Amino acid sequence: MSVFQSIKRVLRKRGETCAAILVAAGSSSRMDGQDKLLAELGGMTVLERSALAFEQNDRISELVVVTRADRLDEISKLLDARGLSKLTMVAAGGETRADSVRAGLEHISKKAALVAIHDAARPLVSQRIINETVAMAIKTRASAPAIPVKDTIKVAKSGAVVSTPDRKTLYAVQTPQVFDSDLLRAAHKKAEKSEKELTDDCLAAEQLGLKVFLTQGEETNLKITTPLDLRIAAMILEETP
Repeated sequence: MSVFQSIKRVLRKRGETCAAILVAAGSSSRMDGQDKLLAELGGMTVLERSALAFEQNDRISELVVVTRADRLDEISKLLDARGLSKLTMVAAGGETRADSVRAGLEHISKKAALVAIHDAARPLVSQRIINETVAMAIKTRASAPAIPVKDTIKVAKSGAVVSTPDRKTLYAVQTPQVFDSDLLRAAHKKAEKSEKELTDDCLAAEQLGLKVFLTQGEETNLKITTPLDLRIAAMILEETP
């Protein structure tokens, strides 16, 4: 029996439940002293808006939020006040994004066949993106939303251009990135041993030899990194019916 046949049998036994991990342990180093996750956006914080997107999605069975150790009490009280029925844990993250994801995986129940990893700094993620990415992961075991790159990309060394990739093959990957939970744990275990830097969870899966299948992302699913991003997100909300 192949690995993927075994996985399908496990999925049928578990049911196609999907847990979500919100990664909220960043330093907000480019926010001019403001914590981007606690910044106000349309009457609530960025973090609350991200958490509610997964709370309200029928495909998501449970929610774990991973944040900085020095913000555990503050974040726990903030989310408790929202009355999130799917929130099972607010956990302390690690020094890197990958460390924080691994911390979140420790608190996901074994019954979850899939796990969605989402940057909490993407508060405008749509229900369509969550639904389609989870649906793709059910079929393929690894998926992520992405949008085509608009700009011409240059590869440079020491300030000099060495190549120009074909823009038609380039995509900007977003979150949530959704994976078979056992495979994601195995991918992170391998990446941890190799000590390679992981910029996202797709890279961990790719290093395990998995193909990650892309779904259609949205430009509005932006990641808040700077004060300008926060202003753009506010404008998008104002224009949303």
